[in-house]
Amino acid sequence: MAEKVTPAEAQRLMDEEGYAYLDVRSIPEFEGGHPEGAYNIPLKHMGQGGMKENGDFVKEVEAAFPDKGAKLIVGCKAGGRSKAAAELLEAAGYSELRDQFAGYGGSRDTMGRLQEAGWAAAGLPVATSAEPGRDHASLTE
Repeated sequence: MAEKVTPAEAQRLMDEEGYAYLDVRSIPEFEGGHPEGAYNIPLKHMGQGGMKENGDFVKEVEAAFPDKGAKLIVGCKAGGRSKAAAELLEAAGYSELRDQFAGYGGSRDTMGRLQEAGWAAAGLPVATSAEPGRDHASLTE
């Protein structure tokens, strides 16, 4: 099971230990703002009628990060997709995973109350355009 980390811990891991941030939100969510330097491989795609599973998720991650020992922080909007993505990647053999459980927007309890501020509210570096080669289209060419 991937170790849970806060946004601040995730930033430290990126800065000091060479972790990459894998944002598993949909393309429109990623384009609206994401952790600076993040890679985007959606666990689910936005479609008519809601979110649709990305059946190629693991294959796309394997193409972008072929080393199963790659240091990856998995994040989403509020923690649900990142947990599911980390479980899929762990089952595929990835061993250095961290689940940034507060996501970009913050984790909430069952009543919708904020439990942990997300990346954006924590005041961490944010970007609205991907670094070259880190957006979903580039990663799946």
